[in-house]
Amino acid sequence: MARRISKRKQPEIEVKQLKAVEKISGKVLDEKTISVLVDFINNKVIKSLDYPISTGKEAVVFKATSPSGGKLAVIIFNFETSRFHNMLDYIQGDKRFDHQIHNKRELVNVWARKEFANLKKCFAAGVRVPKPIKYKQNVIVMEFVGENNVATPILAKVRLSDPQGVYEKILGSMKKMFEAKLVHADLSEFNILVLLENNVEQPVFIDLAQAVVLDHPKAKEFLEKDCFNIAKYFSKRGVQTDGKTVYTFVTA
Repeated sequence: MARRISKRKQPEIEVKQLKAVEKISGKVLDEKTISVLVDFINNKVIKSLDYPISTGKEAVVFKATSPSGGKLAVIIFNFETSRFHNMLDYIQGDKRFDHQIHNKRELVNVWARKEFANLKKCFAAGVRVPKPIKYKQNVIVMEFVGENNVATPILAKVRLSDPQGVYEKILGSMKKMFEAKLVHADLSEFNILVLLENNVEQPVFIDLAQAVVLDHPKAKEFLEKDCFNIAKYFSKRGVQTDGKTVYTFVTA
């Protein structure tokens, strides 16, 4: 049975605000998710959940405001539309999370916990990722990557001024992940942001829930696919590369 939200501990105004956001974003905020968000508000992790900035089958990403007035991003993984079998491929074999999962809600919570753990591991290794801040159940709070309330675009939607430079930075981040014993496992132009800092293009890796450790039985297969995807994208933009070249650099 779903746990009731305590109006004594969780002010009604916060629930109303979250319900208003739900009308904009669709059916992603069930009672348990709202309870988590209100808990974050009460504990001053976030001040408010503002509006959705990205939607997908597995999650909705919201822009949020911190208690100090800064910008945050909040990922809410969807219990209803997440692809169960696709998720299992990346969890089974990863000894950190590979345990018996009884239902879809449990799976989605593990998926969110895995994303948060991978973000922390990458951030500690110097990989450019959104800084992870807080996690609970199917909700992750992290750094907002963008300018003036506008989220940074993905690589697929950007015309690069320096393809060679961005390519080299991506390979550097892939190598740091490998040295931290992680493989992204779904790296492509659709899950790399391109942030402009002082007129320099900086790639930022996102969507790390599927990332696996090196002793995962499919880690090599996943890494080879990542290398192929990156080489394919940049070779079309004048960079002399191929999958083997990328793989050799990352694993050397």
